Amino acid sequence: MSITVVGSIGLDTVETPSGKNEEGLGGAAVYFSIAASVLAEVNLVAIVGDDFPEEHVALLESKDINLDGLERAQGKTFRWAGKYHDDVNERDTLDTQLNVFETFHPKLPEAAQSAPYLFLGNIHPALQLEVLDQAKPQFIGLDTMNLWIDITLDDLKAVLKRVDCLIINDGEAKQLTGQLNLRDAAKAIQAMGPSIVVIKKGEHGCMLFGSGGEIFSIPALPLEEVKDPTGAGDSFAGGFMGYIATKGENDFDTLKQAVVYGSAMASFTCEAFGPDALVTVNKEKLVERYSAFRKLTAF
Repeated sequence: MSITVVGSIGLDTVETPSGKNEEGLGGAAVYFSIAASVLAEVNLVAIVGDDFPEEHVALLESKDINLDGLERAQGKTFRWAGKYHDDVNERDTLDTQLNVFETFHPKLPEAAQSAPYLFLGNIHPALQLEVLDQAKPQFIGLDTMNLWIDITLDDLKAVLKRVDCLIINDGEAKQLTGQLNLRDAAKAIQAMGPSIVVIKKGEHGCMLFGSGGEIFSIPALPLEEVKDPTGAGDSFAGGFMGYIATKGENDFDTLKQAVVYGSAMASFTCEAFGPDALVTVNKEKLVERYSAFRKLTAF
């Protein structure tokens, strides 16, 4: 089954202890789409400027990602710059230029509207509501961030009422709910609408909370070197949603497997700058990484 993702595409300048990547391909929708495309058909809805390199378009097309929903507008593409500390769990945002993304209003082509699975990337909640009014999915996943919790909480709560699953990090979960205990935070989020909550904890893995009170936890895969963690969370979401789409189900056993596949995708992303490592992933590599998680957690 197919997935539609609506989110950002940008040109990222990233500096980490491993080096620097100037104006490389980035954006939440890029990482999500490449990760999900290993498992399912993907419709990408986003906007880029007239300066967006054609080589990046060709890369996305090479992954069989449907770009009918990719809008090309006059002006500059969204840009983001950040610098990671020696502890790569911490970073500083150095520059954000919305450019054409500032006036973006998603328009979903027919295939994107009718896809059974929809993922709302980290964009303004008002735009997420616009997407929900156009689409007819059977399962909806959502990402958000601390900024939207701070300044557009009412719109965000309106979105939460209409989605099935929220993927969020631990700090944002605490901020959204006022609960310091993640189990309590998950319950509070479920009361807002999503029956499924995934709380990411960076290098400490993630937790899955099901609609019936079930809980599943998995660590992150220890890597020899983390070159660039940018996009790891979006890659997680792509692997997670991609696996669910292949199964056509969202029972708790399927969701647990989806968390492992998402974690595997995130681990690939961290091994190189931008999506360079992620684009090399095929089903065989993904299964090998999945097996590594099984060995790590079996006892």
